Amino acid sequence: MSGQELFVVIIVFLLLFGADKIPEFMKVLSKGIRDFRKATDDIKQEFESSTKDIRRDIKEISDSVSKDLNDVSRKISKDVTEVSNNIQSQVEDMAKDIEKDTKEIASNLEKKVGEPVEEITRDVAGATESVKNDINEALTDPFEEDPFS
Repeated sequence: MSGQELFVVIIVFLLLFGADKIPEFMKVLSKGIRDFRKATDDIKQEFESSTKDIRRDIKEISDSVSKDLNDVSRKISKDVTEVSNNIQSQVEDMAKDIEKDTKEIASNLEKKVGEPVEEITRDVAGATESVKNDINEALTDPFEEDPFS
C-alpha cells in the first residue's frame, strides 16, 4: 500500500471506531500477527519433520543409483578396454602376417626374376668380353707381328 492509501484507511478507521479504540485494535492486530507467525512456523516445522524421512529415503535411493551407475560404468569401461586391446592385438598379428607374406612373395619374385637377369648378365658379360677381344685384336698393330715368321 502506498502512503496515501494508508492515510485514507486510518481516517476511515478513526471515523468508524473513534480514537479511543485504536490502542485496543493495535493489541488485537499484533496478537493476530503473532499467532499467525506461530502457526506458520508450526506448519513449516511439521512439513519439514514429515518430509525428513522422505528426503532421507530419496537421498539413499539416489546414492544407491549413483553407486550402481558408477559400477556399471566401470565394468563397461573395463570391457571396452579389453575388447579394444583384443582387437588391436589381432590387427597387429594380421599386420605381421601380411608383412611376412609380402616379404616372402617379394623374395620369391626376386628369385624368379633374378634367374633370367643373371643369365642375361652372363650373356652380356660374355659378349662384352668377346667384343673387347675383337677390338683389342683389331687395334693391335699388324706390323708388329711378323706374319711370316
